[in-house]
Amino acid sequence: MSTVHPTHAIHLQTLYSEHHGWLYGWLRGKLGNRADAADLAQDTFLRLLGKREAAPLREPRGYLATIARGLLIDRYRRQALEQAYLEALAQQAEPTAMSAETHAIIIETLLAIDRLLDSLGARTRSILLLAQIEELSYVENSQRLGVSLPTVKKHLVRAYTECLMLAAG
Repeated sequence: MSTVHPTHAIHLQTLYSEHHGWLYGWLRGKLGNRADAADLAQDTFLRLLGKREAAPLREPRGYLATIARGLLIDRYRRQALEQAYLEALAQQAEPTAMSAETHAIIIETLLAIDRLLDSLGARTRSILLLAQIEELSYVENSQRLGVSLPTVKKHLVRAYTECLMLAAG
């Protein structure tokens, strides 16, 4: 476990004492919920705590808001994926009972897949989804997107490599 450098701790303490109330209020306005705002404000400062060093910031509120926005986006993305998953479960012919642990693992896996797809780039993502979801062949994929066959193959190799790396953990 690493320790926090004393100078970094002082900067964080000052940042927290001067801006936590503002950040909490800003997040409460965005979320409309005190508990969620408090959690995200704490998560924002925890994110800063994880950084190796912190120099005094010229625009601390802008910096904090940027981190908090990223956490909000992650939160909304997680909620949307979880909702879509629950809706898909509800549409199954037979209800499936599962443990909370299994549910959490499935949600985390879906989030990892979502992050992977987001990191691939538009063309690679489109080619992969057409191949996997619509089950298009290389030639059909090439024709649909108006790209060469070698381009489709190159992007699928990249996408599958990224998927294998994610699966290997």
